[in-house]
Amino acid sequence: MRKRLNIALLEPYYGGSHRLFCDTIVERSRHNITLVTLPARKWKWRMRAASVWFARDESDWARGAEGRGVDVVLCNDMLSVTDLRALLPRGMRDVPIACYFHENQLTYPLPPDHIRDFQYGMTNITSCIAADAVWFNSAFHRDDFLAGARDLLRKMPDFVPSGVVAEIAAKSQVLPPPVSLDGGGDRSARSAGSVNDPITILWCHRWEYDKNPEPFFDALAKLDAEKLPFQLVFLGEQFRTAPPVFAKTYERLKPRIVHHGFVECRTEYETMLRACDVVVSTAIQENFGIAVAEAILAGCQPLLPNRLAYPELIPSIDWDRCLYDRDDDLSDRLREIIGGRGRLTSVERARVHTHLTSLWGTATERIDDALSDMIGQ
Repeated sequence: MRKRLNIALLEPYYGGSHRLFCDTIVERSRHNITLVTLPARKWKWRMRAASVWFARDESDWARGAEGRGVDVVLCNDMLSVTDLRALLPRGMRDVPIACYFHENQLTYPLPPDHIRDFQYGMTNITSCIAADAVWFNSAFHRDDFLAGARDLLRKMPDFVPSGVVAEIAAKSQVLPPPVSLDGGGDRSARSAGSVNDPITILWCHRWEYDKNPEPFFDALAKLDAEKLPFQLVFLGEQFRTAPPVFAKTYERLKPRIVHHGFVECRTEYETMLRACDVVVSTAIQENFGIAVAEAILAGCQPLLPNRLAYPELIPSIDWDRCLYDRDDDLSDRLREIIGGRGRLTSVERARVHTHLTSLWGTATERIDDALSDMIGQ
């Protein structure tokens, strides 16, 4: 039996998938977790200054359980590990630090008319160098990050440090995040219903540019014009800068919309997932896909782009059934599902569910083991 460690979990952006990750780890970990958070606002300022706050506030978390001190610090890509290690009191600077990458600022797609500030990507790189372990939520994300780091370093005019990417790769590990879906059991084998019944199509992503909603609405417009039987559920967080396509097409699709808006209550959210039939994504940025994973576990058939981390969520034998190659294919694939021909069989549903369960079912245990490995247990 491995020793229970005292872990300080520092979260500078406590919201969305970051919050879900923290809450699930705290709930399920065998270790003693001290969670220290800052609100999910102004991510650029969090990357610039959160390390200063946590280092100066260390007396509130560095004691650990029963005053035994902290064995390992777990933080993420929104924090400068370099600054944190330098600013901690001298006696704490040798505490092992693991940095978990939910996303990164080297390859994250930019909003229209924005220019990339390489300083944030360089902060990610130096955090990797300063950390003792670097963990990514998917193999896609790890490979994408390493390629982005290589590209950024090539842009340096001179004095380019050698061996940086290899050093980061050597301390990197893929550790999927734990996915929480409570109650209700496995709906993977449920009946898809009659082809005459309207299917419920789910959008469960943030209402932002990187989720690329335009192709989704283009497909819905085609199906709506054909008067095919479907209805819609829109979940996910909304922001003032939501792409205009949401408001633009709302009135047209309003008669088909069962629900429209973010659901704060977790129980209500999970209930709504279980009422849906198909979860669709058109994203141009996704390093794991927690919202999609939750929807699949709730019984939704996935229809996802064949890119990013999505292929890792689906067994390869079912890629042709669950993934599409081009945005223009989406309306055709949805039309097939509505007509019945494109619906997964109960065997296929169970196989997709089992594959996903194998990814997240032991996720907390794997993270716990990786934390233990950092102090040589």
